[in-house]
Amino acid sequence: MVQRLNTALVTATAVLTAACTMGPNYKRPLIETPSDYRGATDRVRPDASASLADLKWFEVFRDETLTGLVNTALRQNFEVRIAAERVLQARASYGISRADRWPAVDASAGVTAARASRRGANSSRPPGADTDVRYTEAGFSIGWELDVWGRVRRLNEAARAQYLATEEARDGVITTLVADVSETYLLLRELDLELEIARRTRDVATDSLRLTETRRTGGVASGLDVRQAEQLLFTATGRIASLERQISQVENTLSLLLGRAPGDIPRGRPLDAIQAPPAVPAGLPSALLERRPDIRQAEQQLVAANAQIGAARAEYFPRISLTGFLGVQSRALSDLLTGAAAVANSSLGAAAPIFNAGRTRANVELARAVQREAVVQYERAIYTALGDVSDALVAHTKVKEERGQQARLVQALTESRRLATERYQGGLDSYLPVLDAQRNLFEGELALARLGQRELAAVVQLYRALGGGWSL
Repeated sequence: MVQRLNTALVTATAVLTAACTMGPNYKRPLIETPSDYRGATDRVRPDASASLADLKWFEVFRDETLTGLVNTALRQNFEVRIAAERVLQARASYGISRADRWPAVDASAGVTAARASRRGANSSRPPGADTDVRYTEAGFSIGWELDVWGRVRRLNEAARAQYLATEEARDGVITTLVADVSETYLLLRELDLELEIARRTRDVATDSLRLTETRRTGGVASGLDVRQAEQLLFTATGRIASLERQISQVENTLSLLLGRAPGDIPRGRPLDAIQAPPAVPAGLPSALLERRPDIRQAEQQLVAANAQIGAARAEYFPRISLTGFLGVQSRALSDLLTGAAAVANSSLGAAAPIFNAGRTRANVELARAVQREAVVQYERAIYTALGDVSDALVAHTKVKEERGQQARLVQALTESRRLATERYQGGLDSYLPVLDAQRNLFEGELALARLGQRELAAVVQLYRALGGGWSL
């Protein structure tokens, strides 16, 4: 029997050597990408492949406080921790699938005791014969599906691709997290700047109101001038309350991103002192296929779907299994380890589908449809990435231009306020032009602060869209 078992193993090895793998092998789809991004302004440069994404994330703004917040988020953020656990789950699933490619060997031991009826169906048993049976058996059993058609290999390939897809998904979560922390922090510093402007305007309005009341006491100003001077003061104080509310809410949002209870957020450089990189080259569109985690994730999902086609097609063919047992069996424990107690058996079996009402064909069609959908998802991920980069490029260019014009407007409004104040103090005009000038300057400075934040946020969005290297 041992010789027969060895013969079966040799036969199985020969079959596996000649085994084939069903289904198509994966080839990356050819998806056309443009030679440059729409909205790129640096088309002519010495190194066309240079990209903002080549920088590490902490080199983008070089703010130590922001760097510390991002590091905290990477350690404590709930979404990152969940994504990390999903990677471990997928890795374990891949390990389970990989184990199916190898034989399963189990140890077994047992004691069997049986008594047959003396008046049962066996009438040929002589009277008084002993019908009791008792023996002990121990040994090793083996079970192995011979992957002749590559079904197990394709399932293993699919599991590996799903595992890699979860790793890419985790990288995508990290990319999104760092971008969200950076944008939220920039928004917080912008609100801080707005609050500073509102408080400065409140102080100016308070001084103007005091001056107007003095002029009214002296008979130079009217009660209308006093009421108009109060308007700017009340506007500024109301804006202060609104900004303090927004700052508290943004701090709470940032605290959640950091994976901790709501609380105060440390501040670093003021918004107008945070400098973006002097150049923001986009690089080549073809580089997105290797940089963007969502594109890589979509491709791994396509790999998995492609492998499932082979696994489904392999169901058309027989499943060949090798089973065997090698051990000892004896009625007496004292004889269990003797040569005469040796027992061995092996079998090589196959089971092929004959009729299942089209189930196998439907599974193949299902796998093909899923694969075609995955191709579309992969193509959509690429074009979505191209759109993200184009949007970020246009936003950065146009917001920068808008901010420049807004800065010139603020200079003009500052001069208008000075002239209006001089005319009022000289008795040449009422207080209404002063109020209008101060109110316009207040709104202009607030708008300039928002544009400064949007310009920096556009850099973050571009870096994220390009698949920047957020790793330390």
